[in-house]
Amino acid sequence: MAERIRLVEVGPRDGLQNEARAVPAATKIRLIEDLVEAGHSTVEATSFVSPKWIPQLADAAEVYASLRRKPGVAYPVLVPNLQGLQRALEVGVSEVAIFGAASEAFSQRNINAGIDESIERFKPVMEHALTNGIKVRGYVSTVLGCPYQGEVPLRDVVRVARALHELGCYEISLGDTIGIGTARSAREMLQAVAAVIPMAQLAVHFHDTRGQALANVFACVEAGVRVVDASVAGLGGCPYAEGASGNVASEDVVYMLHGMGFETGIDLGRLVAVGRWISTELERRNGARLGLAWKG
Repeated sequence: MAERIRLVEVGPRDGLQNEARAVPAATKIRLIEDLVEAGHSTVEATSFVSPKWIPQLADAAEVYASLRRKPGVAYPVLVPNLQGLQRALEVGVSEVAIFGAASEAFSQRNINAGIDESIERFKPVMEHALTNGIKVRGYVSTVLGCPYQGEVPLRDVVRVARALHELGCYEISLGDTIGIGTARSAREMLQAVAAVIPMAQLAVHFHDTRGQALANVFACVEAGVRVVDASVAGLGGCPYAEGASGNVASEDVVYMLHGMGFETGIDLGRLVAVGRWISTELERRNGARLGLAWKG
């Protein structure tokens, strides 16, 4: 039996949050449900952030409450603080994610707090979530470089990842926010973190700004990671990182993984159809190479 790799689909949250034009709640709901029907077992649904900061996700409660949630599928949401967590709990969320940075400069620009202060802020969120039986995933951004400070020392990546793990995050996603990494640097970063956190509790999250994302995923899978974040049709990017437009496309990742002999549980043809549909809905170019090439 082939070994399995779990994809965490981040399109509905990380992918849509920076769309300039308002996306209707009905479109978001259909996107999530169609991704699940294509075989995804984890779909990041939305983010309970302040509508002032991300107006696109002001309908988080409506979207989550309206979903036809399928048994056995995880629908995590991002929460920045206790207020966001409380809003998420009110609509029955069972898994959340918190977001930290390995770059001091990025942390200051992003949340107006340094790394140490950001970790302190997470403590009450973690305590409240775990007390209520909520699973928490941790994101570490700028693991391979920062738009403000440039190089990010590996020791800082390890420090932040370990801090989130020690707080109780069941999984840590390591994100190349500006898409600056290459296969070698991605593998070395993953291995450094895996020296202090079990590989089974790590995930990778790559942006394709410089066309390196698939190579980075390949290198990290070869190094042992078995959870990969990706976004249908390559939707997304970082609002704080100029030029960082587009996560690695789920379609392209699944095609590569299947070609490597791994199982994902995802129907590639159905996933391609979802990517083509949402690209049409958003009136944007399909960021998945397979979305353009697929003839199945």
